[in-house]
Amino acid sequence: MKLWKTAWRFLPLSLLVFVLTGCLGETNLTALDPKGPQSQWLFDNMLLSLYIMALVTIVVFAIFFIILAKYRRAPGDDEIPKQVHGNTALEITWTVIPIILLTILAVPTITGQFMLADTEPDPEIGEDTVYITVTGHQFWWQFDYENEGFTAGQEVYIPVGEKVIFELHAQDVMHSFWVPALGGKLDTIPGITNHMWLEADEPGVFKGKCAELCGPSHALMDFKLIALERDEYDAWVAGMQAEVQEPTETLAQQGRDVFEASCIGCHAVGGMGSATGPALSDFANREVIAGYLEFTDENLEAWIRDPESLKQGNNMPAFPDMSDQDMEALIAYLRSLDVQNN
Repeated sequence: MKLWKTAWRFLPLSLLVFVLTGCLGETNLTALDPKGPQSQWLFDNMLLSLYIMALVTIVVFAIFFIILAKYRRAPGDDEIPKQVHGNTALEITWTVIPIILLTILAVPTITGQFMLADTEPDPEIGEDTVYITVTGHQFWWQFDYENEGFTAGQEVYIPVGEKVIFELHAQDVMHSFWVPALGGKLDTIPGITNHMWLEADEPGVFKGKCAELCGPSHALMDFKLIALERDEYDAWVAGMQAEVQEPTETLAQQGRDVFEASCIGCHAVGGMGSATGPALSDFANREVIAGYLEFTDENLEAWIRDPESLKQGNNMPAFPDMSDQDMEALIAYLRSLDVQNN
């Protein structure tokens, strides 16, 4: 009786676990809502494994309760049951069935591994295939479009419906590049080059994460993958390739001077970026600062003055003594870095 009372105490916790398992998570940040061929394959195999597991569980528990009810000891029955030493047919059955189930899982798994490892360009796309070099830093992402001649930071753009090839590197420690809605994760390791490909079935903003503990701000090492129709993607590429326009407002012009005196050593604007800080060519087009802060003037100033308080362990120097006038001008210049206006 005490055992049942103890078990009832865990019932609310068990119900909570079942409720939480039904949560899909944040939009475009879940593997349970696939938006590409890789993620669809992963999702289908998760379902296959779940169905097989459920079938085995139901059969085993059914047999267990049938035996428990049919062969339970009756009151006053002290007779020792008949002892059975081996049953060849039964032993073959419970050996063959797991082999069949494992084969059902193994066939799509093995064939899928070849599909995931195929980083050759799609013959239908040919020379128009997009190649992107990804470098993981503490705690931000660098995206080099070497064929196009420019660098993007924190946000990576790809064309919809096309196989995009990624070359993965790490600058400092091990990271892991992961866009849950589009595919699986793959480590970026210092000194080792890994390759993967992703494809988006539809336009959208897909959130990415670092999936390898890499330091105190690992949880804030987010990025966005933005999938555009091919014509929109080509327009974005043209904007990134275009010469950076001089700011037209006086305040932004003053901010450019502040930027060149304080920031240009780490942050590139236009062309290929450095490995010190994220490229800022399209900074004004972003929705967040430092990978997670809402893009507001207040947050931007707080980030520039004391980045360590907002993202522990990052390498950006603080500018606590920058005058309010210079700060206002610098923010105006950063807000002018809009590739859509190039």
